[in-house]
Amino acid sequence: MSDPQISNSEEQDEELGTVHENLQGWVPSLATEEEIRTAFEKAFDYRGDLTITLKDGQQVEGYIFDRRADSPRLGECFVRMMPKNQPGKVAIPYSDIAALAFTGRDSAAGKSFEAWVRKYKEKKAAGETNIGIHAEPLD
Repeated sequence: MSDPQISNSEEQDEELGTVHENLQGWVPSLATEEEIRTAFEKAFDYRGDLTITLKDGQQVEGYIFDRRADSPRLGECFVRMMPKNQPGKVAIPYSDIAALAFTGRDSAAGKSFEAWVRKYKEKKAAGETNIGIHAEPLD
């Protein structure tokens, strides 16, 4: 008996991937509530470091690993970040943030399962054996 959750064709496998947009270097406008919410949703999906500038001028660089964005009140929303140059984790309310910059390299940008399958098929078609597709090193 087959499991409907498991794909049975190469075409289905290729449809599973998600292409990540390349946001490195982007400094979004945070002028409206919608812009703030959109920017932090993209920041949460970003697989690189970001730099947050607080309203007091302090900058925090690191990786956003969590957020609370489901409140209708922006003042109750926050991101949780692992700062690059200090131990521990910090929670930063959206209301304390003046600017956001996508400063680190996003290791997932332009990558997808589809691209992985395509590389595998190319190697297989070229007659390679013992095929393995390895992740790129993270600088």
